[in-house]
Amino acid sequence: MKLFVGLGNPGKKYEHTRHNMGFDAIDLFSEIAQIDIDKESFKGLVGRGKVFDQDVFLLKPQTYMNLSGESVREIVSYFKIPIEDIYVIYDDMALAPGKIRLRPSGSSGGHKGMQNIIEQLGTDKIKRIRIGIGEPTYDTIDYVLSKPSKEERVLIDEAIVSASNAIKDILKDNFDKAMTKYN
Repeated sequence: MKLFVGLGNPGKKYEHTRHNMGFDAIDLFSEIAQIDIDKESFKGLVGRGKVFDQDVFLLKPQTYMNLSGESVREIVSYFKIPIEDIYVIYDDMALAPGKIRLRPSGSSGGHKGMQNIIEQLGTDKIKRIRIGIGEPTYDTIDYVLSKPSKEERVLIDEAIVSASNAIKDILKDNFDKAMTKYN
């Protein structure tokens, strides 16, 4: 049983903003895998299906970014999902738009959603797919909560496709092979 968590903020106001890249990647993967993310549970929206004969959960926490860990902890606790089977997809200012980076563990890098997940699960040994949104040129909060420019959007959309493909490759092969391919 694998859990893929896309981070973002709920509501129309935040759709397709820089901070919602995790939601966008999970949404794209759900279309490809034909898994509806439509059940309200565990303080989030959840979808469940099979991909390459593996049980897969897709989760979009609805707690707002800074409390994402509450939703993750609830589903992990309920289904007894091992830490090694949890994958978090989120935006990263340290990466240029269009880039993705897979990491097996580490600090939150200042990302409040990832930090809350680390705190709630009590470990930083959580696999992640980071989607580059670039460094802000103005207030960080305004930057992450705004929509990218047209030029950035093209690059970010490519990264969302790559992140969705990385999920597929993780399920088809494994995380290490996907990390080698996408890093």
